[in-house]
Amino acid sequence: MDSTMAAVAQVGIVILILAAAYVPLGDYMARVFRSSRDLAPERLIYRLARIDSARQQTWVGYAVAVLAFSFISVVFLYVLQRVQGILPFGDGRPGVSPAMAFNTAISFVANTNWQSYSPEVVMGNLTQMIGLAVQNFLSAAVGLAVAIALIRGIVAAGGGKLGNFWVDLVRGTLRILLPLAGLMALVLLTQGAVQSLRSGFDFVGLDGSTGHSVIGPFASQEAIKMLGTNGGGTLAANSAHPFSNPTPLSNVAEVIALLIIPVCLTRTYSTLVGDRRQGVTILGVMSVIWASMLALVWFFESKTNGVAAQAAGAMMEGKEQRFGVAGSALFAVSTTGTSTGAVDSAHDSFSAAGGGALIWNMLLGEVAPGGVGSGLYGMLILAIIAVFVGGLLVGRGPEFLGKKIGQGEITMAALYVLVMPALVLVGTSITVILESTSTFQGNAGDPGTPGSVHGFSEVLYAYASAANNNGSAFGGLTVTSDWFQTSLGLAMLLGRFLPMIFVLALAGRLSAQRRPAAPESSSGGAVAVRTRDRVATLPTHGLLFGGLLTGTVLLVAGLTFFPAMALGPIAEALA
Repeated sequence: MDSTMAAVAQVGIVILILAAAYVPLGDYMARVFRSSRDLAPERLIYRLARIDSARQQTWVGYAVAVLAFSFISVVFLYVLQRVQGILPFGDGRPGVSPAMAFNTAISFVANTNWQSYSPEVVMGNLTQMIGLAVQNFLSAAVGLAVAIALIRGIVAAGGGKLGNFWVDLVRGTLRILLPLAGLMALVLLTQGAVQSLRSGFDFVGLDGSTGHSVIGPFASQEAIKMLGTNGGGTLAANSAHPFSNPTPLSNVAEVIALLIIPVCLTRTYSTLVGDRRQGVTILGVMSVIWASMLALVWFFESKTNGVAAQAAGAMMEGKEQRFGVAGSALFAVSTTGTSTGAVDSAHDSFSAAGGGALIWNMLLGEVAPGGVGSGLYGMLILAIIAVFVGGLLVGRGPEFLGKKIGQGEITMAALYVLVMPALVLVGTSITVILESTSTFQGNAGDPGTPGSVHGFSEVLYAYASAANNNGSAFGGLTVTSDWFQTSLGLAMLLGRFLPMIFVLALAGRLSAQRRPAAPESSSGGAVAVRTRDRVATLPTHGLLFGGLLTGTVLLVAGLTFFPAMALGPIAEALA
């Protein structure tokens, strides 16, 4: 009973703090991107980079800027890893191999933070700080900028302009991510997280044996890896390591950190479109999915399947005692639902049904609540598809907040939805038939045995994680071969930037449409986009539309991935 009450208290604290931050943080982010005033540090950056902050970009210009910035970031991070051995603060570590440096550079720039290496063994402190940690800020800011561009496209009255990517990037980094990361780092420090520029220290054990413990700037990087829904840790144990996540309280704080920006962005969205009901409906759908997945994983992990679990009284394999089943389930559902990928337990050690639910959580598109920016624009794309389907069902013209959803708009939305499933299914299919990978790192047995089924689940998890820019993994799969490094790198690259291009193309089409005249909003928004009195279109708020949107999310993933899930996690759970 005590453990149950403690678990409920953890969930309650997370919900309470998110509710308290929802309005102030959401409205603050809206003011950041709506403001016409540049701060002094921002003006300095624009002057040095020769950026005209007043210049507006079309969707093509915005997309080119996103891709150019990301390409330069990949090249810089790749070179930094390769020359690490001759740089200061390298801690004696040699340069990273070409395949691994390629995979890691793409991974961090794509906000995936997939790590096919042990960070404390491969990466020096300088590479961690000026390479990986910097990308944790910038990749999150890129996702945030694309989401804001889509909102601008929805509320625009014509003209085809989406704002300025460079301004959005700088503001998202300096005004939102940096202050929140500083606050989060202080919270972690109070709980005992390590923050040091030393590379480590030697120690003598109780039995007289000597060892070496790695330390570094863990607290600061842990803060932004959670807030930016990045997930790449400075230690192989990730957020299960006591140097990064020392206490149950720090565990709850990290869950709040990875949820807070995606959740509050729904308030930002409703503020910018001038209709609070829109954001509340989106948040409601996200909350229902998140809560349902949490209940499923918590239920499956609370059962005692197997001799070891029955002896321990709980499914504690791969879980930290200081977090328990509830804290591990809460973290796992939140991290797979937000494209974060950080872990405080071994997902590979979850029950077959619990681990399958985590895969399913990613395959839903990570929109509950999703990554920084990517969760919101992913849910808005699905909302547009729901409007189109609903319009066909009831015989009304499909419109989304006054913008017509025609052939061009629904084509962009459909292409967005198809990218991730194509990458997951093609990558998994090729991998399981390749002779070099068909043994699934020793987990395969005869066809149909639990070993081969779990091996398939590991491969499916890997490509689901890469294509959704999550970064977590089932730990039984070793991915250091050239095939895995290259194929997963391409899945991360295409899974991040192809959807962004389709989102921006859709935003450009919407922004070019002229909006019908509407009354001024009473909610304080800059643009009135109310649909209360529009009888010719399907309302995009309320329980009815929320149910339609929830069904769209579930059906898109269900119809696409059920056969693959049946071959892996479902078959393993039934066995």
